[in-house]
Amino acid sequence: MEALDWIILAGTLIFIVGFGVWKTKGSKNVSDYVLAGNQSKWWTIGLSVMATQASAITFLSTPGQAFHDGMGFVQFYFGLPLAMVIICIVFIPLYHKLKVFTAYEFLEKRFDLKTRTLAATLFLIQRGLAAGITIFAPSIILSAVLGWDLRTLNIIIGVLVIIYTVTGGTQAVSVTQKQQMFIIMTGMFIAFFFILGYLPADLSFGKALKVAGASDKLNILDFNFDTNSRYTFWSGITGGMFLALAYFGTDQSQVQRYLSGKSVRESQLGLVFNGILKIPMQFFILLVGVMVFVFYQYNPSPLNFNPAATNAVMESSYADDYKKLELAHKDLEIEKKMAQNKFSAALELKEYASVEEAKQNIIKINTLEKRNRENAKTLIRKADSVVETNDKDYVFIHFILNYLPRGLIGLLLAVILSAAMSSTASELNALGTITALDLYKRNRVGEFSPEHYLKASKGFTLLWGIIAIIIACVANLFDNLIQLVNIIGSIFYGNVLGIFLLAFFFRFVRGNAVFVAAVITQIVVIFGWYYDWMSYLWLNAFGCALVMALAFLLEVFDRGLKNNPPIKT
Repeated sequence: MEALDWIILAGTLIFIVGFGVWKTKGSKNVSDYVLAGNQSKWWTIGLSVMATQASAITFLSTPGQAFHDGMGFVQFYFGLPLAMVIICIVFIPLYHKLKVFTAYEFLEKRFDLKTRTLAATLFLIQRGLAAGITIFAPSIILSAVLGWDLRTLNIIIGVLVIIYTVTGGTQAVSVTQKQQMFIIMTGMFIAFFFILGYLPADLSFGKALKVAGASDKLNILDFNFDTNSRYTFWSGITGGMFLALAYFGTDQSQVQRYLSGKSVRESQLGLVFNGILKIPMQFFILLVGVMVFVFYQYNPSPLNFNPAATNAVMESSYADDYKKLELAHKDLEIEKKMAQNKFSAALELKEYASVEEAKQNIIKINTLEKRNRENAKTLIRKADSVVETNDKDYVFIHFILNYLPRGLIGLLLAVILSAAMSSTASELNALGTITALDLYKRNRVGEFSPEHYLKASKGFTLLWGIIAIIIACVANLFDNLIQLVNIIGSIFYGNVLGIFLLAFFFRFVRGNAVFVAAVITQIVVIFGWYYDWMSYLWLNAFGCALVMALAFLLEVFDRGLKNNPPIKT
């Protein structure tokens, strides 16, 4: 990075933090701090909802996901528009009618305090973990760029977010997220057009798509019914819908965004705005990753994109073996480029037999390259069992650092950090609110002033910021960061969604049955995830169905006992 990159990066971060503090200082009560005085317009809500979900993980991991596995990940979002419609019709009017500060406040009104406390606790566990991961993700980037210690970077990023989130609450989160979304989308569009400009002169965008298609990177729809398949049309439209329902309908980090709306209509329009634009946005980010894949068909790429992994193996006794794999990788890259040129030439001549022959040759080379990369990961694991061998999250950043011009590097890093700050701010804001209002206020004996609970909300937000930094400092990569966040959500969201659906639609089910069913369901779902019963997306539907079924059975059993008491002897 050069001086211009540093100026752009530092200027962007200082502007976001400073603007958030200046624009929102002076919250007088909990309503101002938690709900932004109920003054948010629909476009603010829509952008805030999108920015909350679009963390740094989205812009760090999604292009790498597309690079390795293609566009199929977009199916994960197919259920989102359906979920938005249900939330707009059912959830939003009810929340506004009851004038609740949190989603879980409704559960006490419907069931009892222990059910509210359980649901709030489940939220705190999964969202607290996710907050740590959203800090950890950009730290990986800057660690690769600057060679700084990961823990130091976690602390710096966490502190920046804490400053304006604790100061301004929900309004600070919302107003900064508008600026962040503008920076994010501007940076991604610029990067996309630069990638296209770097492709060979005779390779048009249409031909680039055909090159990607020849390597099976454009297989968007998969109608396979196998529940072990991670991303299919059916898992997206069902499991994805349940996940979106739970996330946008019951997760306070999202609910708090639209509870701040001036009216029911403003909140509904904000969610509809998100539902319309979310899939195209994710499609575009995946397309960026596919174009990076096409770029590397004609340009050299590392055997493993994680520089720390490469350094670890090169400093070990396996260095010579790794160098042999690198030589084989370079030979394959030469063959791959030649095969792609033959494929392009066959496309120009419109010779079907030649096109198919070239395509099969490309598939063969890709298979060999994939095997070579797996062998490299095996060597890296032998050299260092701690260093991360999975390099999906490093693909896009490798391209940014090595091929984009000066100045644009700073902008793209600002994009990723802005995304991290926006989502982390929403999470800390929600975590502080839930802890202060659902646990502290509701379970504390005695009456206290509104100022006391305002201070408590700020204090708990600060506490969760510190906890998130600690989690980030002990975090490690999973299969892929964006998958890790979704896996954590899927373990908890289905259960919580089932509790809310019982509250909305089944009036005869009471609190005791729901509470016991929720505890049992959470244990079963955790076991199901641990023993890999099904793809994680299906856990959302499974958890939701299980808690509802158990609650029904327990309620019927309880009522049966009371109506037919045992005979005393």
